[in-house]
Amino acid sequence: MSDYHIRLYQDSDYDRVRDLFAKGILEHTQVAFSHALTLPHIWIFMTGVFLLPLLASCSFIISVLSVFLVLAGLWLGTQYLYISYVKHALSDDLLDVKKYYLQRDGYCFWVAESAGEVVGTVAATPSFYPGGERHIELKRMSVAQSHRGKGIAKALCRTLIDFARKRGCEAVILGTSHSQRAAQILYEAMGFRLQSSEVIEHIFGKAVNFKVLTYRYDIPTNKL
Repeated sequence: MSDYHIRLYQDSDYDRVRDLFAKGILEHTQVAFSHALTLPHIWIFMTGVFLLPLLASCSFIISVLSVFLVLAGLWLGTQYLYISYVKHALSDDLLDVKKYYLQRDGYCFWVAESAGEVVGTVAATPSFYPGGERHIELKRMSVAQSHRGKGIAKALCRTLIDFARKRGCEAVILGTSHSQRAAQILYEAMGFRLQSSEVIEHIFGKAVNFKVLTYRYDIPTNKL
C-alpha cells in the first residue's frame, strides 16, 4: 500500500508547492553545466583562454585564473537560465495557483501528499503547441528528492492522463530540458514519444546547447 495519495491543490499548499517547484528546477543546474563542459567549442574556447595569457605574460598562474573565471561564468550563466525560468513561473501561473489552475476550464493542479506533507505536484493546461486544440499539456511536474523512487511521479502522470481522457482529448504534450534525464526516462517508460528537440532562443542557451525536448502521449481510443 502506498504511503501517499493524490488530491487537488489547496490554498494551504501554496508555499510548499512553490518551494518544491523551485528546488526541483534548480537542481538541474549541475547536469546542464556538466553537459556544457563536454561541448567541443567550449573546450576550444577555454584552450584559447588558457594559451593567450600564457603567451602574452608567460604567467601560468594568470592562465589558470583565466580558465577558472571562464568556468565561473559558465556556471553562473547556466544557473541563470534556470533561475530566470523559476522567477517567471513564480510570478506567472504559480503566483495564484488556485485562480490560474482551478478556476479555468481545461486547467487543473494536483499534489501528492504523504504524512501530511506535499511531496509532489503536476498541473494540466490546454496545449498551446501548434495543432493542439484537443491536447492537454503536462506542466509543473516535481517530486521531492526524499520521496523519489516510490512511483509518485507515475501516479501524478496517470492522474493527468486520466483527466485528459475524460475531457475527450487526443494527446498529452509536455516540454522538458535535456538535463532532466530522469524525467525523460519516466515519460518514455509511460509511453510518451519524443517529438522534437530544439535549442532555446537565448544567446547563452545556444552557447551551451541548452535543448528543450517535446514529448507526446497519444491517448488510446476505446473501440467497440
